[in-house]
Amino acid sequence: MIHLDVTIMGLPYRLACREGEEQTLRQAVTYLDGKMCALRDSGKVKGTDRIAVMAALSVAAEFLSVKSPQGPLSDMSILEVKQKLEAMHTVLDAALAPQET
Repeated sequence: MIHLDVTIMGLPYRLACREGEEQTLRQAVTYLDGKMCALRDSGKVKGTDRIAVMAALSVAAEFLSVKSPQGPLSDMSILEVKQKLEAMHTVLDAALAPQET
């Protein structure tokens, strides 16, 4: 593991990551810093904790709305794929339960 010194919303942080993943972590820090600074600068959200939560929710919503680039599930968002997998898991559990007893 290596350590990176970064700044998010003007505050210093020391983060650990695996060798070779520094660039990805720096990109993530830059993206998060941009989101948090935009929220802070909008004046609509006060307090670092609230800004961090709102930024995290924004990033999570973006992640869950991403579409698969190709394949049989390409018309679905990641959230829809997750929901479909959970439903399939429930069906499989119900079907396999009698065999386990």
